[in-house]
Amino acid sequence: MKAFFAAYGAMLWHAVLVHLGYVLAAVGVGLILGIFLGVALSRMPKKWSSVLLPLLSVFQTIPGIVFIGVLFLQLGMVPATVLIALSVYATFPILKNTYTGLTNIEPRYIEAARGCGMSSVQSLWQVELPLALPSILGGVRMSAVYTVSWTVLASIIGLGGLGDFIYQGISSNNNTLIIAGAIPAALTAVLLGVLLDKLQKKAVPRGLRKEMRS
Repeated sequence: MKAFFAAYGAMLWHAVLVHLGYVLAAVGVGLILGIFLGVALSRMPKKWSSVLLPLLSVFQTIPGIVFIGVLFLQLGMVPATVLIALSVYATFPILKNTYTGLTNIEPRYIEAARGCGMSSVQSLWQVELPLALPSILGGVRMSAVYTVSWTVLASIIGLGGLGDFIYQGISSNNNTLIIAGAIPAALTAVLLGVLLDKLQKKAVPRGLRKEMRS
């Protein structure tokens, strides 16, 4: 073990930072796009959203390696190739949960906001999004966990991350390298999942918590 860290310690630490950087950047972009599109869909007639939501979900069915390969042909070996692909995949879980959270809000809360003289924008920011926040964070949690695994594909086009260790280990039949890449990736997914799960539970508005308990 000491010999391994002496030989690969610096490379492994750099790979973890690169991997985490891709994940955080992609989920950050996915959060912005997902909330924006989720809000837009929630404002549309259901006949439109029922068509557009499945249409947008098609992107999730495209294998990651294919998507990154197509972007690589267009953009080349640059970080944007990976970030665009990962951001697209990271967006849909957040979009779907944002839409679900907003459309499942009880009408009495929205009516109360209007009764207080709030505009539609004020109602969205001060009432609807806070009530939908637990659902949105659930989407962020799924997005983050999935993106950790998708980011492994970055190494296929030479853009680093923990996938370097995994693919090098597979090509050289070196189980130590495979484990060195797989364990940090798994731990990253678990830690992000636990952190966001706790944040999701705390995001329930206090007044709503009392109603849920009673």
